[in-house]
Amino acid sequence: MDPIDAPTTAAITADFLDELAEARGADEALRRIDLQRLRIARGGIFSIQQNVTTARDPSGEVRLRRFYSSEGGSFPVNGAKRKTRTPWTECLFVRSRVFVGEGEHVLARTFDDFEQMRAYELRSVVNVPMMQGALCYATFNVFGTRTRWTPEEILGIRLLALTASRWVPSIPGLSYSFPEASAASPIHDERNRGGMASVR
Repeated sequence: MDPIDAPTTAAITADFLDELAEARGADEALRRIDLQRLRIARGGIFSIQQNVTTARDPSGEVRLRRFYSSEGGSFPVNGAKRKTRTPWTECLFVRSRVFVGEGEHVLARTFDDFEQMRAYELRSVVNVPMMQGALCYATFNVFGTRTRWTPEEILGIRLLALTASRWVPSIPGLSYSFPEASAASPIHDERNRGGMASVR
């Protein structure tokens, strides 16, 4: 079966795109996208983190602010965090690549708030960079309760990220840099204690 015809990507239809275009604002549009996300990855959590880093911030880190959250009670909108250079930030913010994490050990190594995630039994993640030119202005994040993603599920999530891009603004003055990062840095498949992180 061609991936675009698979059930996990069938949520991305012409009718859905037409209905989404009629949304009256970002909240309504992202709620619709969230409903489609549940058809691809039932359960779990969906969020969008907006990159709010400017030239006034230190080099070698990014500031992220939650723009949308499917679990606003535990992970509220406008919640903020700072991320320094890690394989995750280099993947998304330097190389502009999708990060796929599979297994609790990968999530624990990657996310400082993993202990908070345990209550939701999250075991995997797909992070898609939302790009404006060479800058990642936001990340589209789907955390799943399954331990592995299928290629069709990853494709469906990436397509949803594209549909969301018009509803997530880039902040004025967005600027960040990781001067020590190198395109040759080894971010490829990483296997450790049953978990895997990969760049797609």
